[in-house]
Amino acid sequence: MCAGFTVYMPMIRHSMNQPSKSLSVVIIGLGGLGHMDFKFGKAFWLKVTVFRRVNRRELKPLISSDNFVISFDEKQMEALKSSLHFIIDTVVGNHPFDPYLSLLKAGGILTMVGFPSELNVHPWRWRNQWDP
Repeated sequence: MCAGFTVYMPMIRHSMNQPSKSLSVVIIGLGGLGHMDFKFGKAFWLKVTVFRRVNRRELKPLISSDNFVISFDEKQMEALKSSLHFIIDTVVGNHPFDPYLSLLKAGGILTMVGFPSELNVHPWRWRNQWDP
């Protein structure tokens, strides 16, 4: 119940539960929280993309996401540049944020529910999100 509430509230706060819109959400990390995010995203009729560090074939029986991206594959990341409405980061450990921020549309939302001990983001990355 706690995991469900942890991921449900940011989705509601940022109006991700509007099925009339064609919204896309990326879930970074498909552990306990990420799996709950995935379920809510599908229930809210969102286009769900899962970022993971493993091959999809290992997870195919478990999930049916609209898109599956290996997070260190530069071609897949480049194809998503400036195309996403929401990113939900469920990873607890330290990891780079810059590659993910470039995927958001202008005004896109990054929600972190798995807090890292450090947040390393180049300041220029924030500025680029609001440039026309």
